[in-house]
Amino acid sequence: MSRSLRRGALAATAIVISIASLSACGAGNDAQTLGVRPDNAAVTVDDVKIQNALVITQPDPGAVGPAVVSATVFNNGRTQQTLESITLPGTVGAVKLKAAEGDGPIVVPAGGSVVIGGAGNATATVEGGLREARNGDAQKVVFKLSKTGEVSLDAFVVPAQGYFKEYGPAEIPKPPATTPTTGATATATPTGEAGHGATPSGTATPTGTATPTGEATHAAGH
Repeated sequence: MSRSLRRGALAATAIVISIASLSACGAGNDAQTLGVRPDNAAVTVDDVKIQNALVITQPDPGAVGPAVVSATVFNNGRTQQTLESITLPGTVGAVKLKAAEGDGPIVVPAGGSVVIGGAGNATATVEGGLREARNGDAQKVVFKLSKTGEVSLDAFVVPAQGYFKEYGPAEIPKPPATTPTTGATATATPTGEAGHGATPSGTATPTGTATPTGEATHAAGH
């Protein structure tokens, strides 16, 4: 069994266990607990905790377009930190970071958190897409923060479908428009008929009959 299939099987098992545990007590608790989500990657280093990390690709298999990194970054320290970069080792795609507002860096406030991905949140866009990994694989993601340094974890690669759609890439390329290849233009105006019916050059103004040279000279002499 390949690594991808093993990881997919483990993820499916985690989902089933989560559903089973929630079904036993969900009815008596907050209804939001019924919105079951798969267990996603999480890691804690010093004051920083990264949770629900995912790499979300285009919704259609084989589509060429950007991917995104989605995660929640918690800062339990007393000073704010800046998310300096996100990298995906083993891939060629550069990750472009953008704050939720303005053009400044993504700042994780002291005692607070930042959501990356989704409408109105900060974004981390893999501009060249992610051709090296397949959906269901685990991709290493490295978050570099100004004080804590590098924090790495393995995140599942999933398509922007279902629950993940609202956190997926904002740019979804449209399929190329098809151009009909018919002979309408060639048959509507045949070149030969158009030239014959319009003004045949040989019959429109015959040079010999319009102004005979001999008669013109004779008339002028009288």
